[in-house]
Amino acid sequence: MAAVEVAAVQDLVAIGVDDNPLVDPDAGAVLHGGNFYGGHVAFVLDGLKIAVASVADLLDRQLVLLCVPETSDGLPANLVASGNVAHHGFKAMQITASALTAEALKLTMPASAFSRSTESHNQDKVSMGTIAARECRRILDLSETVAAIALLAACQAFDLRPGEGRSQRARALRDAVRKEVGLVVEDRRQDLDIEAVLALHRAGALPIGALDLPAR
Repeated sequence: MAAVEVAAVQDLVAIGVDDNPLVDPDAGAVLHGGNFYGGHVAFVLDGLKIAVASVADLLDRQLVLLCVPETSDGLPANLVASGNVAHHGFKAMQITASALTAEALKLTMPASAFSRSTESHNQDKVSMGTIAARECRRILDLSETVAAIALLAACQAFDLRPGEGRSQRARALRDAVRKEVGLVVEDRRQDLDIEAVLALHRAGALPIGALDLPAR
């Protein structure tokens, strides 16, 4: 590898890599960049944690509004479809979403704020980026589940208020969910409903994002 190419790689290393040395097996080069501190990665992950957990919090609040008749424009309490007060509808789902959201919010404490000195001060400013990454992954998983619950509740509300105008996007999303999960009429296990929606999402089978729908 030419000296200019090595310098270019080292410049990139200084921007985006926090390990030393870097080994380029294709070129047979060992690059000593001295890029020991990964604080920039930890700061971004800590910020992402807050942003994602905030979305989970918003979804949880919206779910509560759907489950309360005073704020849902007359939908039944807890989205109970049967009219039987013995059924709980989405009551447990709302409690679950609240608990998951609370855990996500708790994990937003910035890991980068807990830097420690280690290895006899050889590593005197540790970024804690690995902890931030693990917490971020957990928050993403929690928030994804909260989003699945909120989607199921929205589909339930959709079906409990028939005949009113809905957007093409809402109808397409509801139809995609209903291919795997039916209306909750009587109390049943709903963890399987959540897993079904998560599977649809991970398979790219939910019409979210840009929709290519025919004109009405």
